[in-house]
Amino acid sequence: MATAALTPPGARLLSPAVVGLIGFLTLVDLFATQAILPSLATLYGVPSASIGLAANASTLGMAIAGLLAGVLGRHVDRRRGIGFSLALLAVPTTLLAAAPDLTVFALLRLAQGLCMATAFTLTLTYLSERCSQTGATTALAAYVTGGVASNLVGRLAAAMLAGVLGPRASFLVFAVLNLAGALLVARALSRGAPIRGDGTAQPFWAGWAFHLADPRQLRLYLIGFLILFGFIGTFSYVGFVLARPPVALSMAALGLVFLVFAPSRLTTPLAGAAANRIGPAPALAGSLLLAIAGLPLLLATALPLLLLGLALVGVGTFFAQAVATGQVGRAATSDRAAASGLYLSFYYCGGLAGAAVIGQLFDRLGWPVAVGGVGLALALAVLLGLGVRR
Repeated sequence: MATAALTPPGARLLSPAVVGLIGFLTLVDLFATQAILPSLATLYGVPSASIGLAANASTLGMAIAGLLAGVLGRHVDRRRGIGFSLALLAVPTTLLAAAPDLTVFALLRLAQGLCMATAFTLTLTYLSERCSQTGATTALAAYVTGGVASNLVGRLAAAMLAGVLGPRASFLVFAVLNLAGALLVARALSRGAPIRGDGTAQPFWAGWAFHLADPRQLRLYLIGFLILFGFIGTFSYVGFVLARPPVALSMAALGLVFLVFAPSRLTTPLAGAAANRIGPAPALAGSLLLAIAGLPLLLATALPLLLLGLALVGVGTFFAQAVATGQVGRAATSDRAAASGLYLSFYYCGGLAGAAVIGQLFDRLGWPVAVGGVGLALALAVLLGLGVRR
């Protein structure tokens, strides 16, 4: 039944599992680097805030490309655009293995973000256009679930490879995964005609202005900003806490810590059904409150409590992201590519802001203050989420 809902007339069979795998291969590079930040900081001889900001330069690329893909996407065949973006992604990923300094490293991460966000935006648009409303909600939840899996598997693989072969070697493995994603898109997605305008000459920013003037969309964009602000702020710097006394985990053990994303892999697919059943506002607020409940546990010195706190933050933020992503496509009355691009731009700008702000709090004032900053961001997201309507 779910498969049928995801298959428009004349299209190839597209199951939630395939949608999730495409999401996995699109985003596997994005957060994997966070798992090896301590070793990269040692490699380049820089403080935690500097390597955290450089590694998360990919989110700036995501924000820029989200806007551009939203504007240009209406004239692009979705399948070709997604496949080309993922194939091109393999180039900066490969070059990261030989980045000579932090500046080059950051620029290559920026290039990765440009490619990933183009594929991401076009995929969201493809699913919104080619599925029913209920089917689109399910498909988008499956896509976000693939992102959850990429967080878990990508971080785990990067940490394990860095522990055995050094931090540079992991990037070559991820380049192969980029190419695998391009091949999957070519085989699984059906080609559709580009969505053309109505012939009316409009400035390129008209779609952005239209959606930003819609209070429903703007609320969702701000929620997305705050979700990734809190997520990046937490998971970029918790590795430094875990690598130093009293926990003092090895690089391989640090990779295993990210098994805390495993529960999110089970709960995120339920986000679409939850939003349909109880409404997006309760689903958003409830999931974010769960994430906030996990933050005090991040101050514990006992590893089991710390891991439980990380699991709660992961479950809550991924669930909220899936709900918000699904609502963007449903709330847009036109030009869904621009709506999706704006959401992603806000979302990933939030990630870059989280890396910068929480990194400074961590370096200057310590981990408890950094956790408090994450809590404030998620609390504001809860207040905004309570105003989201069907």
